[in-house]
Formats: sequence, C-alpha cells, structure tokens
Amino acid sequence: MARTLRLVFSGTTLAAGFGLAGNALAQTQDVQQAPIARVEITGSAIKRIDAETSVPVTVIRADDLKKEGITTIEQVMSNLSVSQAQQGTSQSVGSSTGGASFADLRGIGANKTLVLLNGRRLANNAYDSSAPDLNMIPFAALERVEVLRDGASSLYGSDAVGGVINFITKKNYQGGVATFGEDVPSHGGGRSINANVAFGFGDLDTNGWNISAVIDHQEQYPLTGTDRSYNTRYAGGLSSSTFPANYYQGGDSVNPAGPGCTTGVHLIPDGGSGCLMTTSSFVDYIPRNIRDSGLIRGTMKLGEHELGVEYLTSQSVVGTTIAPVPYGGLYMNRLRPDGTANPYYPADPSLDPNYTASYMPAGVQPGFVHVKWRDMPNGVRQDKNTNRQQRLVVSLQGNIAGWDYDGAVSWNENRVQEQLFGYSNGNLISQGVRDGVINPFGDQSAAGTDLLNSASLSGTIQTARGQTTAADFHASRELGDWLNAGRAAALALGAQASHDKFTSAANTEFAEKVIASTGIDPNTFNSGSRNVYAGYAELNVPIIKNLDVTGSVRYDKYSDFGNSTNPKVAFRWQPVQSVLVRGSYSTGFRAPSLYEIHSAQTYTNTAGTYDDPVNCPGGTPLPGHSRAANCSQQFQVLGGGNTALQPEKSKNATFGVMIEPLKGLSVGVDVWAIKLDHQISTLSQDDVFADSVKYASVFHRNPNGELSVDGSQCPNPATCGYVDLRNQNLGGIITNGIDLSANYRLHTAGYGNFTFASNSTYVHKYEYQNAEDDVWHKNVGVYSGNNPVFRWQSTNNLVWNKNAYSAGLTARYKSGYVDQDPTNHVASYTTFDTYVGWTQPKGLGLTVGVRNLFDKAPPLSYQDNTFQAGYDPRYTDPLGRTFYARASYSF
Repeated sequence: MARTLRLVFSGTTLAAGFGLAGNALAQTQDVQQAPIARVEITGSAIKRIDAETSVPVTVIRADDLKKEGITTIEQVMSNLSVSQAQQGTSQSVGSSTGGASFADLRGIGANKTLVLLNGRRLANNAYDSSAPDLNMIPFAALERVEVLRDGASSLYGSDAVGGVINFITKKNYQGGVATFGEDVPSHGGGRSINANVAFGFGDLDTNGWNISAVIDHQEQYPLTGTDRSYNTRYAGGLSSSTFPANYYQGGDSVNPAGPGCTTGVHLIPDGGSGCLMTTSSFVDYIPRNIRDSGLIRGTMKLGEHELGVEYLTSQSVVGTTIAPVPYGGLYMNRLRPDGTANPYYPADPSLDPNYTASYMPAGVQPGFVHVKWRDMPNGVRQDKNTNRQQRLVVSLQGNIAGWDYDGAVSWNENRVQEQLFGYSNGNLISQGVRDGVINPFGDQSAAGTDLLNSASLSGTIQTARGQTTAADFHASRELGDWLNAGRAAALALGAQASHDKFTSAANTEFAEKVIASTGIDPNTFNSGSRNVYAGYAELNVPIIKNLDVTGSVRYDKYSDFGNSTNPKVAFRWQPVQSVLVRGSYSTGFRAPSLYEIHSAQTYTNTAGTYDDPVNCPGGTPLPGHSRAANCSQQFQVLGGGNTALQPEKSKNATFGVMIEPLKGLSVGVDVWAIKLDHQISTLSQDDVFADSVKYASVFHRNPNGELSVDGSQCPNPATCGYVDLRNQNLGGIITNGIDLSANYRLHTAGYGNFTFASNSTYVHKYEYQNAEDDVWHKNVGVYSGNNPVFRWQSTNNLVWNKNAYSAGLTARYKSGYVDQDPTNHVASYTTFDTYVGWTQPKGLGLTVGVRNLFDKAPPLSYQDNTFQAGYDPRYTDPLGRTFYARASYSF
C-alpha cells in the first residue's frame, strides 16, 4: 500500500497543512487497512501520521528546485510568496553584515522567523546575533524544506513569530551523485558555477547503519556597477566628498570643476557653486561570493533505538567593492608649516584670510578652508567577509514503554571576520591636506604621491564569534480514545536548555586609522552571554470522529531578562471527505538578541542624504549655517545596544479551508493575522528627518548647533553632532492577509503527467508604529520606514514529466508600490523561468534552462536604503536573462 502522504505536488512546491487535502482525504480507508509509519513534522512535537496535521505547512522538494536552476537557500526564500525578504548577500556591499542572507516570513523581521536544520537551531550570525545566515546551509544536502506559516513559540520558543523554516537533509542515503552546473547571464558579468558530490554507505534498515556525506562548492562572480545600466537611471549614491574636492568657509561649497561640474569624476551640480559625486557606478550589484560546505551524517541502529551524529561545516567568503574613501572633515591652511604659501590653497578672492571656527584642531590656522575630498588616487574600497559555521549534533531516538522519544546535545559556532582593502590612514591624509602636501583639487606632486602611497591601508577591521551549546529532549505517545472518537489522544512533553554567548571586537589599531570612512568605533568590544531553560507540552484530543483539538504551551526562562509563557490551541475538522477546515490561535515572543542588548555605541553616516531640518529647512540654510555642512548631507548617527530592552510579544491567528472539488484538484484558502507589540528596532532615518519636532529628543548637536558630517568628528563632544538611533522597544505591527493555493494533477496514458500549482499571498493590512502608543503608518504597497510590503506575491508552476524526461515553466509576480520618493510608482515585477531535463536513475542526467526568460529588468526605484542605485536589490534580480545547465552522474 502506498504510504498516505498529505502532500500535493506543485512543480517546485508541495502545499501541506491548509494547502493539502487531495489524496489524503480520499485515502481514509487505506489508512485503516495497513499500519503507517508515524513521523514528526514541523509545527508539532507529536509523532503521528502526517495526514493528521493541524498546522499550515508548505513543503518544497529540493529535486524540483534543482531543476529550476536554483542552487542557494537565498534563492529558495526569494521564491516563497509568504516571504518578504529584506536582506540578501548583495546588502553586504557597503555595510558590515558579514555577507549574511536572512529569511523573513510575513515581513515582520528576519529575527522573527525561526530557522532550523533537521529540526534544531543553527547559530545566529555572529555580527548581530539576530538570525542564522542562510548561506551557511548546504543546498546540495537538502531533501526538502518545510515552511510553517504560523506562529509556534508554544513549541519552539523565541523567534518563531512569523513562522518556522525547517531545512531537512537526506537520511539513510545510499549510492552517490556528482553534479556540476554553470549560470551565464546573457548580458555578461555575474557568471556563477556550482559543483557538489554526495555519497552514502550502508542501509539503516538492513545493515543497521548508514554513513553519508555531501560536499558543496559555489562561486558567484561579481556583477559590477558598470555591467548593467540601472544606476544611470538617475544620479545615485550622492556624496559631497568629491574629486576634485569641494571647499568652503562659512557658506556654500565651491568646486574647481566649475559651475557645470563637467571636469571631475562623476560630478553633478549641487544646486549652488559646489558639486556632488555620484558613487553608484563603483558599487557591485552582486558581490563576489565563494561558498564551501560539508555535511557528514552517521546513523546506527541500537535495537529499538537510533544513534545519530551530524557535523556541518560551512564557509562563505563575500568580497565587495564601493567608491574610494570619502573625507568630509578635512582642513587646509593658507600657509605650510614652514611659513611658505600653500600652493594648493584655492585662488579665490572671496576667501576670508581671518576666517575661524568655534573648533579648530591643532595645527589649523586662521583663514583655513574646509575640504571635502575623495581619495581617488588610492582607488576603490573593497572588503572581504569570511563567515564560518560549525555544528555538531549527537542524537538518540527510539521508543521506550510506548513513548517515541528524541534527544540530542548540540554545539553551534559562527565566526565572522571583515577585512578591508584600498582604505587610507585618515590621520596622514588629514595632515597632508592641511599642510599642503596632498593636492585635493588636482594632480599630485611626487611628495603628495609618496604620502598617499604611504597612507594606503589594508587589514582586518573587526571579528565576531557566536556560540550556542544546547541539550533538548522530547517524547510523545498515544493515551487512548478518551471520547470514543475512534482515534486516540496523544501527548508530547519536552525540555530544552542552552547557553549562548557572543563577542564582537574591532581591531583597534587599524580601526583608528580608518574611522573617518568606516564609522566603526576603534574601541568596539561587544560581549554577552545568557542561559535559557524551557519546558513544553502538546496534547491532541479527538473530540468526535472528524474533529481534533490540539493544545500546547511552553515556558521559557532567560537569565538576562526574565521568562515568557506562550500557549496555542488549534483544531482540525473534516466534515466530509473532500473538505478540510482548520484554525489556530497562539501567543509568541522574541527575546532581544545579545547583540541588541550589548553592542557597543558606534557612529556612522546616514544611508541617504538629508537636509538638517533645523538649520536647512526645505533645503535653504539659515543665516550662520553653511549649505555645505547642513544641506543634502550624510550626517552622523549613533547606533548600539540597550540593556533595558524587553521581549517582543505577538498574537497569531489562522483559519483555513481546503477543498477537493474534482479528482486531482485541490484549492486552499488561509486567512492569517499577526499582532506584534514592543518591536525591537531603530527609528527610520526618513521618519526622523521628516519630523524633527516629534523626534527632537534624538537630535544631539555640537556646540555650533550642527550635526557632524564626518566620522572623525565623533565622539569628540567639541565637534560631534549626531542623531541617536540606538536600539529600543518601538511600537507595534499589525498585519493580516490571505494565502491562496491551487493544485491540479493530470495523468495521461500517452502524454505523461502534468502538474499545475499556484501559491499566492495577499497582504490586506500591514501597519506599524514608531513608538509605543504612536500613530499607525501604512506599509502595504507603500515604501514606508525602510521598505515596502508587497500587496500580492505569487508563484505559478506548470510541470510535465514522462519517464526520464521533464520540462517546466514558472511565473513569479510581485505587485507594484509607491516608492520611497512618493512621486514614483515602482512597477510590478513578473519573471518567467523554464527548463527541460533528462535524468537516468543511474548514470547521466542533464538539465538546461533559462531564468528570467523575457529579460525583465528590475523596475525603477529611488530607494537609498542600499548602496545599489536605480532599483531595489532586496526584491529583484539584476542579472537579467540567465542561461544555466546542470549535469549530474549517479552511481
């Protein structure tokens, strides 16, 4: 008898939970005729026949993903309609993320989506300890991905607010397969290759043991700022630190390039007599990335028990490129230290030889000029982020006295190192410009060139390490048919304990020399640790023949902030064979991460340029405040931890109906709602600068009443003016919507099998607050705060297979939205992928395909939350049409 499986094939997606009725509903008699192996699925601790589930789960088969040319976990997440991904590998360009990529279900934050590997946690990214880096999971080892589209803190504890993603690797694997693939965009740049080998020995059922291993290698070559033209749609990445330099005393900037700013590097007029530099052409669309991972797994039967050992090691190396180092706080004297005239001092009769300022560093003389320069001679800046992950799990499972149990001890570690290249020593540069050795307005003398060469710097800027040591145990069993419903009640009990710690430190000697361009405090040392203990229970009770009710509750105790108790109740009702109704209500929480609590105070530039709302209202500077220091500038902001943070709290509800009106056809509707309170985040820079009265308390000005425009001016209280954007408990989030699924399978005698699947998410409401009891800001279809929330997202698949042959077509859709600049409407984004495949059970297999078949370009966006300009890299693919091929050999 075929094993009852509550999964509806949808090409790349298998809809489970609310989205699966189909076969399972029609096979009730088969279930009664033969014993079926009980399994544990994501969202429940009770081992049961998976057709009995009462939670909405989406299951994705890795084999189907591989046919579509998908090779990374990041790509998997971008194809889920329930995912509102906001940080991928490309966002490591210009920011210290370690090259991490995160999952974000429902758009409420990556730190509120729990990521598991084989049912257990991974170490969070060491830089911010918020969530695991998806790049650390070996795609080649996957068998399937289970996505729980519901809150689950009642079983999993912290983070399981937006949902749970469980990456499940192959088990009891025998034989071997080697695969090689290449992706080649039709417009050049961004080529990638991937290779992996998997092999296994021994059969767990017949030999009593199995050992398997997977080795995976992936290389993504960069897509540079000159490989595509998106950044020429408008002048992006604007900076007042230019080449040649801007200078000023107390008024507007002046640039030697002249009124048209035509003789410099990527210059445009700033609206006055100075220039702005567009830096986006220096920025990678996609950075260079090399990933290597290995997973070895051994399992041994010990009578009725099963001993397992699993070791994961991964390394991701991401290299990024951005514009040369900007210096926004330089000074230039009229005279050199020996009393001779500075040959580079501007020959500008309007300059005041007696000009002074309230704060003048040592060595600066009256009559100086402020200089904003970009170090083009030392070339572009680059960094290399090396991210290493290890995990060891030793588990034991089996049955004792009717209890199915599973326990394990685990050790997780994540290490991140950031190295910088092409930077320069700010102290030497400052002195060289001040004393007339470096010419910021033109060509260099031999002495200037020698000084610039000696100022060139490369080195490690910071490192971070996170560790988690944990033990867990749970067991479940049937208790008997309490209410004569024809099925037994079942109970699960579990407990967990873990110790978490992390450290993050700057390389002080190196950081002191590059603070002007990195904003990283040379004295940065973040450290924190905590102990967590938890216990939980789950009870499933059949009320009548076709109605089950499940209740669960979990208690978590944290050594650093207190405890949290979270219950959940769910039901599953099948009034007739072709109709399934289910729903749930639960509470959840997310503990503040160690980084959010303990991270050091760090100054850095705003992501975009702003007018000082007090000194330059509406773009017009007030008397006594120069345009060059107050209008259209990147100001200093202070970020860092907050020991007073409290947990985020949530309430989740779902209700769904699944029907099978025709044989092979299933249609599902899920209604979901989430309310989140005490959100941990930082205020949006856009919101803060748009309403300086409301947010007056976060503006801290220097003695001149101004905000600083250069990292070297902070934290010195004599020069530092900043905006305080440290972590805090803000207001709430309310979001709700509908998940829709439709699946149809057609079997023909002579033409093979056809499968059609449609999975969509409609967000009816998404509103957030910037503070407790604040007004609600709408986010659906509108770029608000730091991002938009898409009204509609959908993935539609059509797959054909016959014998060794297969082919598929996939359409993906994201609705449009009002841009960060509300005068622009970002167009909807639809792409089509297709493939054909030929595979032998043993021997050669080949798949060729095209992603973005019609070469759809990312729609125009004026967002400035990322370094890439002209589009939003968080939601679209800059590669364009890409051809791929995968060859495999099974043995």
